[in-house]
Amino acid sequence: MATTSAASHHILLIDNSRDGLLVRRALLEEAGYAVQIARNSEDALHLFGAGRVDVAVTEYRMPRLNGVELMARFREINPAARVVLLAEPSESSSLTEQTTGADAVVIKSFNEPAHLLRAVKRLANRTARRKPPASQKRARVGIRAEAR
Repeated sequence: MATTSAASHHILLIDNSRDGLLVRRALLEEAGYAVQIARNSEDALHLFGAGRVDVAVTEYRMPRLNGVELMARFREINPAARVVLLAEPSESSSLTEQTTGADAVVIKSFNEPAHLLRAVKRLANRTARRKPPASQKRARVGIRAEAR
């Protein structure tokens, strides 16, 4: 199974902090990704709807729409949208993949660059949709068993 190069993947980076955008954009571009940036949710929604986005990386704390609300809007446009949520260390216990629905939650820390790159690479190269919750799996197994 061949993996595609990072250059063929398009990342949408959303952060209302100019410094956060510049540093993360440089990191992702150095890794070979094509990166578009948005400083607010309105610009992010426009860019997401107008072009190809393989992975969206969004700050949780933003004015108007927070990262979870923005992710929900992305998934209205594209239910298979892949989203990385960036969170402050103080939010790490309440913002998880399970509580937010994000594909990955990256906590801002000195390890953030490595975790962010790993999450983006994993999601950009993922071809299959997320596995359904266990309750849906059981229901499908039951349906198959009844059909026999």
